[in-house]
Amino acid sequence: SLDRTQPVPLVISLHGAGLWGAAQREISQWNRLADRERFLVVYPSGAVGAGPRVWHLDVNDSFPQDVRFIAALIDTLAAQYDIDRARIYADGLSNGGGMAFALSCTLSDRIAAVGLVAPALILPWRWCTDRHPVPAIWFHGTADRAAPYHGGTSWVAPEPFPSIPAFVAKWSQRNRCGETPRDSAVAQDITKTVYTECTDDATVVLYTIRGGGHTWPGGGPLPEAWVGPTNREIDATNLLWEFFRGHPLVRR
Repeated sequence: SLDRTQPVPLVISLHGAGLWGAAQREISQWNRLADRERFLVVYPSGAVGAGPRVWHLDVNDSFPQDVRFIAALIDTLAAQYDIDRARIYADGLSNGGGMAFALSCTLSDRIAAVGLVAPALILPWRWCTDRHPVPAIWFHGTADRAAPYHGGTSWVAPEPFPSIPAFVAKWSQRNRCGETPRDSAVAQDITKTVYTECTDDATVVLYTIRGGGHTWPGGGPLPEAWVGPTNREIDATNLLWEFFRGHPLVRR
């Protein structure tokens, strides 16, 4: 259904650690929206190394190899398709959400907005030296045992994870948003926190899922014994696209 006479948006959807591109396609279910709304979606895979596929992010590397890979991927796709350069977006699950954070810090001149779903944030906030505002939408469950909502250690990594609300608040400061966010209940177990009055309209949104696990809300099934329950009150992919669609890249 792609209209090749018009520039089209591009969504880059990044898998979690131990998964791969096709798995991310089934979990996020972006294809149905891409076909209906007529945009491109790509599911890259991290390289296979000594262990499972992961996105490699080193605190000592200001421009990691996997970031260079995504930049090259954009160039490759742009050579084959007429991509709207103001509408390139990135989202990811778990380690892929951490990768989306890294892309916001390194490719803010190319990535218009990012989405982080149950992000496993390996890089500390201080790593991000890019202070350009980047719109961001988050989804995180309070019962996430892999990347704890309130921060702390888990079986995923030796270093403790940051508090999600605190990390989101820092992102709002990066975007120079108003100090006081607005909370609203969007479902029985879901609270939406929105930071507005941001520079370049770079809104920051957090969906807190009470009792939610390390999963993609409304997405494809994951083994509950490993990652906890998947919330079905919202559809993260629909909300991601709604957010992305409203935030084209601001040229500097």
